[in-house]
Amino acid sequence: MKSYISPWPGAATLPRFPRSLVILGATGSIGTSALKVVERHPALFRVTALAGGRNAAKLAEQAARFRPPFLAVLDQPTATTLRDALPRDYSPEILVGPEAYITLAELPEADLILSTIVGAAGFLPTLAAARAGKMLALANKESLVLGGHLIREACHRSGAVVLPVDSEHNALFQGLLGHNGEADLSRIILTASGGPFRGKDREFLRNVTRRQALAHPNWDMGAKISVDSSTLMNKGLEVIEACHLYGLPVSQVDVVVHPQSIVHSLVEYVDGSQLAHMGVPDMQIPIAHCLCFPKRVPLGMPRLDLAQVGSLTFEAPDLEAFPCLRLAMRAYDSGPAATIVLNAANEVAVDLFLKERIAYLDIPAMIEKALDSMGASETDTAEAILELDRETRKKCLATA
Repeated sequence: MKSYISPWPGAATLPRFPRSLVILGATGSIGTSALKVVERHPALFRVTALAGGRNAAKLAEQAARFRPPFLAVLDQPTATTLRDALPRDYSPEILVGPEAYITLAELPEADLILSTIVGAAGFLPTLAAARAGKMLALANKESLVLGGHLIREACHRSGAVVLPVDSEHNALFQGLLGHNGEADLSRIILTASGGPFRGKDREFLRNVTRRQALAHPNWDMGAKISVDSSTLMNKGLEVIEACHLYGLPVSQVDVVVHPQSIVHSLVEYVDGSQLAHMGVPDMQIPIAHCLCFPKRVPLGMPRLDLAQVGSLTFEAPDLEAFPCLRLAMRAYDSGPAATIVLNAANEVAVDLFLKERIAYLDIPAMIEKALDSMGASETDTAEAILELDRETRKKCLATA
């Protein structure tokens, strides 16, 4: 499809097996699941680098098992703790600071980068991997929300291949392969579980607690994405991501609530037919699809049993109770600056909610206020994008 962030990659354009793998965000849920795939299929990968933020204990455990020559953490105290926790017969190079993630994304010996850093922090490493022409398995949707136009340009210049790890976008990617692109496509339909508060009204949501928001019914995720899922902002960010990945306007991207999380997304063609991607809700499936693409590998997990599932239900999202989805669509239609403001305001609001400094319904209120008060801003460079991101966070914190 011509409007992909990268065109359909033929086998000749992809790195051969074993692939040299770098995981940015190795200690999170996606990184941990990716290493399970690697462990099940060791002949397909060489783990070249792992980056683990400030989780020295978990990164040390992973590093001791896979022995990559490079590791990265965000600060020197974590690096010291990590070094002390490693086996004495293993001495990798440990890089420190946010710039270390960019270095790993550009490593000449690396050909496959899994970008799974949470939030805007993933933007520069993802952009670096795209500029370096890597095969990029992308699980950091915020990179496209902040600078999808720059990443798209970088891919076309370098020949980088971007494969979407998010279960919904991976489902869309599979549903679009082998078809006649834009000429045949009518719309794409993202599914949402509805999160833990599906069917609840605003009166109920006024008193939602941190613990309640983190209790996702179907997926095991980190704190930030769990809250985003509960507010439907995660789905809003995925709408923006889909528009960038597939070159579509918001008018061709729909969202439907599907509580069972069995249908991961659908593609509708001009003849009215829809292709749905189905599977058990386990992130190893889309992760393995991207890391091994175009090869498919067994994962040893329970098979989907439709008779046992019994029924699949679908409903429209409640945009009155969950306005974050509406705000995300508005932001994309308003242009790149608005999506940067949207994401920054959301990250600040979610962090404040997790720290129990604001109420649950203050999250969409803070985002809407930031969008309403924004002015004109440049977004044609990474520096301008990050400056707008910083400025928005500062304003949101000042008014919290």
